Amino acid sequence: MLHRIETYYDAVPRSAARAEPFGPLTLFVQEGVGWPYYARPALGHAGEVPVAAVEAVRARQRELGVPEAFEWVAETTPGLRAAVEATGLTVHEHPLMVLEGEPLAVPEPEGVTVRMVGVADPALGSAVAAPFAAFGAEPPPGSTALVSARLAAGLTRLAAALDAGGGALAAGQHQPVGAVSEVVGVGTVPSARRRGLGLAVTAALVADARARGAELVFLTASDADVARLYGRLGFRTVATALIAESETEGEAETEAGAAETEAGAAGAAGA
Repeated sequence: MLHRIETYYDAVPRSAARAEPFGPLTLFVQEGVGWPYYARPALGHAGEVPVAAVEAVRARQRELGVPEAFEWVAETTPGLRAAVEATGLTVHEHPLMVLEGEPLAVPEPEGVTVRMVGVADPALGSAVAAPFAAFGAEPPPGSTALVSARLAAGLTRLAAALDAGGGALAAGQHQPVGAVSEVVGVGTVPSARRRGLGLAVTAALVADARARGAELVFLTASDADVARLYGRLGFRTVATALIAESETEGEAETEAGAAETEAGAAGAAGA
């Protein structure tokens, strides 16, 4: 299972980024509009990682003007953490969860419609913006066009909880690659929390992934509280996802994680 997830992690950035090899590490570099990527262990590498390799990647990231960030699975590449921490980066731990069997049913929230959102859908813009609003942010310029292009190419699937006027109160995505898909970016606008919308959106994404042939569906929770929320859908923790960033990005990630935790806990209480 972890090998399939690692293969997915290596494949999914390649639709929008170029891969630069650094021995036991691969740096993914964003091409075009979108969020900057990160470095990961080279596919198949499970041994130790020299501190010099991490420093070389960080130097390249500084040269490119992108965040000095690394992502990996603790159980798959246990030798990376010591090298990353030796360079002064902060490492954050997050539960890596896999859906067991068919998803469990969750109550349909009252007063909203939860459905998939397509390229020409009038709800597309608000569905792209909702997860950013969950963290008190605005979507970067071009975000809707980027998601629209990925939807058209079959690289992304988008679900949203819509109010009576058709505006998105919560939204999220799953990113299919073959028979594996990851649920990402689920967020609820602050005014709509405590209604179970994030859980309902996740359920819709999982159902869509299964209907499209996904045999393995997984996600990363921000912490144990959010993991318990996803457990209500049938997800279980199988490993630990690690994210390492320089101090500035680390502080931003912590703030975003806190906002996601608050939204997730509120959704659990109100579902």
